Amino acid sequence: MVNIPNNKQLILFDGVCNLCNNSVLYVIKRDKKDKFLFAPLQGEVGKSISSQFQIDTTKIDSILLYNPAKKKVYSKSTAALQVAKQLNFPTKLMTVFLIIPTFIRNLVYDFVAKNRYKWFGKKDACMIPTPELKAKFLM
Repeated sequence: MVNIPNNKQLILFDGVCNLCNNSVLYVIKRDKKDKFLFAPLQGEVGKSISSQFQIDTTKIDSILLYNPAKKKVYSKSTAALQVAKQLNFPTKLMTVFLIIPTFIRNLVYDFVAKNRYKWFGKKDACMIPTPELKAKFLM
């Protein structure tokens, strides 16, 4: 079991995906209230959370957002929009898409997720955080 403070949320991401890594860096840059921690799905923390919530990571092309205070995991477009909701303007405006039914949002999300390696590329290994960012990452 991973111990994450209730005032933080954990973003689990595909550590070898360039789009995912750039998204993590985008969030870090805009996370002024220091709400988020990060972990690659391929790491021990990612595997532990996935196991705890019975998520088969071989069948999921998604970021996951774990909220320890609610003991809840969000996935796909809902996870991305829940993250955006907690960032500042103008990113926060993306939450308007929450009014669109989840299955429609996830069709778009799944299309991008399915093509992310082709469009954005893939790394050979998970991103290694810089020394300044290391405290935000759980492996």
